[in-house]
Amino acid sequence: MYRSITLEEDIALKQVIANRHGDETSCQRYNWRESLASEHRAPIPEIIVTRGAGEVQFSLADVTDTIGEALTDLLLSRQEQEERIFNDENRNFVTAVAFSVAKSLMQQVQRGGTIKLSHNDLNLLIEKALIENDAHDVAKSLLFARSYEKNGEILVSEDPHLMPVRLIRRNGNVVPWSETKIETAVRKAFLDLRKDPEPASRIAHGVTKRVRGGDSAFVHIEDVQDLVEEELGRQGQYEVMRAYMSYRIQRAEVRKIHQAEATEDPNQDSMVVVTREDGQSDFWDGTELKKRIQFGMIGLNLCLSEEEIEFELRRSIGAEIAESELQRTIVLNAKSLIEKDADFAKFAARILLSYIYEEVLDWSIQRDGIASLKAAHQEQFRRYLKHGVAIKRISPELVERYDLERLSEAFDPSADLDFDYLGIQTLYDRYLVVDKTSAKPRRIETPQFFWMRVSMGLFKAEEQNREDWVIRLYQLYKGRRFCSSTPTLFNSGTLHSQLSSCYLYKVDDSIESIMIRGISENAFLSKWAGGLGGSWTSVRGTGAYIQGTNGESQGVIPFLKLHNDQLVAVNQGGKRRGSGCAYLESWHNDVEDFLELRVNTGDERRRTHDMNTANWIPDLFMKRMEAREDWTLLRANECPDLHDLYGKAFEQRYQEYEEKAAEGKIWSRKVKAIDLWKKMLKMLFETGHPWITFKDPCNVRSPQDHVGVIHSSNLCTEITLNTSDDETAVCNLGSVVLDTHVTKDGMLDHEMLSETITVAIRALDNVIDINFYPTDAAKTANSRHRPIGLGVMGLQNALFKKDLSFASDDAVAFNDEFMEAIAYYAYGASSDLAAERGSYSSYKGSKWDRGILPQDTLDLLEDERGDAVTVPRGGKMDWKPVREKIMKHGIRNSNVLAIAPTATISNIMGTTPCIEPNYKNLFVKSNLSGDFTVLNRQLVQDLKKEGLWTPDMLDQLKYFDGELSDIDEIPESLKQKHLTVFGVDYNFIIDAASRRQKWIDQSQSVNLFLASPDMKALSHMYRHAWRTGLKTTYYLRTLQASNIEKATVQLKKDSAPQGEKPGGKTYTPEEKTACSIEAMMNGGECEACQ
Repeated sequence: MYRSITLEEDIALKQVIANRHGDETSCQRYNWRESLASEHRAPIPEIIVTRGAGEVQFSLADVTDTIGEALTDLLLSRQEQEERIFNDENRNFVTAVAFSVAKSLMQQVQRGGTIKLSHNDLNLLIEKALIENDAHDVAKSLLFARSYEKNGEILVSEDPHLMPVRLIRRNGNVVPWSETKIETAVRKAFLDLRKDPEPASRIAHGVTKRVRGGDSAFVHIEDVQDLVEEELGRQGQYEVMRAYMSYRIQRAEVRKIHQAEATEDPNQDSMVVVTREDGQSDFWDGTELKKRIQFGMIGLNLCLSEEEIEFELRRSIGAEIAESELQRTIVLNAKSLIEKDADFAKFAARILLSYIYEEVLDWSIQRDGIASLKAAHQEQFRRYLKHGVAIKRISPELVERYDLERLSEAFDPSADLDFDYLGIQTLYDRYLVVDKTSAKPRRIETPQFFWMRVSMGLFKAEEQNREDWVIRLYQLYKGRRFCSSTPTLFNSGTLHSQLSSCYLYKVDDSIESIMIRGISENAFLSKWAGGLGGSWTSVRGTGAYIQGTNGESQGVIPFLKLHNDQLVAVNQGGKRRGSGCAYLESWHNDVEDFLELRVNTGDERRRTHDMNTANWIPDLFMKRMEAREDWTLLRANECPDLHDLYGKAFEQRYQEYEEKAAEGKIWSRKVKAIDLWKKMLKMLFETGHPWITFKDPCNVRSPQDHVGVIHSSNLCTEITLNTSDDETAVCNLGSVVLDTHVTKDGMLDHEMLSETITVAIRALDNVIDINFYPTDAAKTANSRHRPIGLGVMGLQNALFKKDLSFASDDAVAFNDEFMEAIAYYAYGASSDLAAERGSYSSYKGSKWDRGILPQDTLDLLEDERGDAVTVPRGGKMDWKPVREKIMKHGIRNSNVLAIAPTATISNIMGTTPCIEPNYKNLFVKSNLSGDFTVLNRQLVQDLKKEGLWTPDMLDQLKYFDGELSDIDEIPESLKQKHLTVFGVDYNFIIDAASRRQKWIDQSQSVNLFLASPDMKALSHMYRHAWRTGLKTTYYLRTLQASNIEKATVQLKKDSAPQGEKPGGKTYTPEEKTACSIEAMMNGGECEACQ
């Protein structure tokens, strides 16, 4: 019955296997394992079968089922009847073959105690047993089934091949046979006797030939050594044979004394077969891994020893592995340790760094060592730049304009030790230049090359001291003192110098403006640039008369839908879709429909799920809302000047339009201001939009009130610049890393801060002149006013260094202190630039020119509003020198400060995002680079000082979603210090923001957080923001379930609060598609700003 098969039978067999194995639920299955006696069905613990990262005990029942299924496939392909398949003859055959497999394995167990083999090896052994039983056709059926399981199709056409010989090591692990390994061992024996090792290859070949000529699928290491001795004697190498025998006896005695071989090499030190990309195989002994571990541990206080770390990094490394998979496994294993100790974030980063160095540099950690890294950077710097130029990824100007020798002397690879894993992985995946011209894409930049390339790109137009400025900026980057925004990091020093982050536009009430400014030009900005923010208030509302067609307007909503679709259709080089935010003033008669643009129900033609929205609220609305008065909705075409007015002028003109409406001269509709306010808050809570921004503080406090009006903010609500028919406002961003500028004793390092800001302001100003502008309106505005946006990140880390809780009056006061210092040095630096290069062209008549600085404008706002702005005035520094400097030299930039979100660059800098409290003390963050465990490093250090950092503490952190309040062992002082976003009262966040806003000439991206929001709490929160003079707010965040993996938590259920259930984080469709910057760590990071 078991015979060779014909071509027709071969085709039929493949068809049966595809049908049966493609639909497991519908095919007939036979219980072949019942053919075994019950005592033979139990697993055999001495034989371990590995499959991927898992291990199971060998089961004769499983082997029986495997053989039976192969036989079933074969007989069904021959259209045998059911009674002729599962009959006594076939059951006896299947069990006989299964027993022969088990017998072969048990013979090796009796020699070595236990063995471990892969699932693939077990299948090959079954094939061999079938062939030895003359069942070639069943073996072929098994081979076809294995191919289908692996590939989803049957790719094997040849007859089943003989099983390659496998070597059993003393610890029982089964590994592939390697003639090279035998040759290496024999060569060493020759060299120990100072003999020519040339015969070693013949000895190894002879041993291999004899092993493969035998009838055993496995050969034990002791048998191999016997064969080596015999082959040495057979080829006349008697002296080497005697020395080899003596060595074996000595090693046996050592093993006997120390019992070393009982657990010899559990991590497969010397017998892992690594397959390179070219198909060649080598044995990997782990020596280079030890060096990577030693590099990774430099200066870190880890909770595991070097040996324990090595054991962890070797997990899931099988006997055979591809070189790329070996690297990936080691890196992922290092990453998995982060939750054990926060310092492992830096350790894992260094493991990845070592591979990046080897990918980019002609350097090897094993051959060259860490000490030679600086020399390797210096030697290959010029080659890197020239190669980048050749593949058109780097501008030739970088090679032509600089003294490369001098720049290379500044390289400091030791600075890379400060990267954490999230930072270096993000940098590797998304920022380092990639050469895609070869068969396999590869990075051509190390982090230090990257920082230098960005610095060179920003100072290439400097006429004097060019290298000095480059080195000064490079030192800021690598020292984690300042970071430019993502577009600048992407493109500086390349052939495409699109370096700006934000664009603001205004759409007027004409079809030409709507289609050109609102759609067409925004498409170009979406293609090349960062985020878009624009005003649509001037577009006439629903029902308004259209003279040209004698018809009625459909309002602004259909055009916003067009803009939404344009953002989706025109993305940024395929890297990410365009991001935009539309602003509408609160008196526009389409405002109620505008509030519902992100709702999931209703007419989809009037929904914009891919676009952000924001309310542009005048002070008069807030005052009427608080007084519970009426609010009048108007049509923009009937009050065309209203959008350009603010403060007292707006109030007067608005009331005049209300009077006209009362007289029936223009259309209007009255609503209760409080009802509209409640709807704003309701939609904000339900959809996250529209955001709340305040028109009058933006304009009254603007330095540029003499040349225009601010009609909206930008995508992330931190930019407040004028827009007009011929100007699309542009802003270039970068952020100071605040915690780097706080000393160990918690004081601001003013000297360092001054140097950082001096260089940063110059770099941001340079962007204006070298930037690529997608539209003429953008170039006109940026060249005319030269605005920049210097911000800050790392506030939470700075408070940690000062040992302050975010929810404290001292923390609020510190916000006042550091923002004053940043403003002091930034405005001074911009004035110094003006002395050197001249003021911006529209300087005359500005608030700067009138001697009015941002901190002076609080009183102006209070006067225009007619109500108190509850922010303490004054500061700690002597502003007289800065005021005098500005009056003498002017100022280089119309606007200087803006605190933008720092989604990605804070990851790269290894600091906390922007100006926010910690999201959680332990959470899983997702971004384009994957999932990352984020553990509060400062908390771990504080817990270690208290002797509280234990595996049980980690389990409790997981269980309570990174919150400390319910963990009894943690002291109250630490709980207060490490409050997370939903534990910090919103009053502290707003008060801190108002203290910062006092000194800032633009605005801030201020996220607000409420654990359990209700309408009253929301209203009080946003009213407090308005009263304290905030210009804008950003996302509203409410508490959601955590996404920390709790599967490993061993806490008893009764230790948790009643009703609390572990759970995973879920996201609404809006959250998944939102331009979300860090606040909830939901994976929707946006690079439009930073």
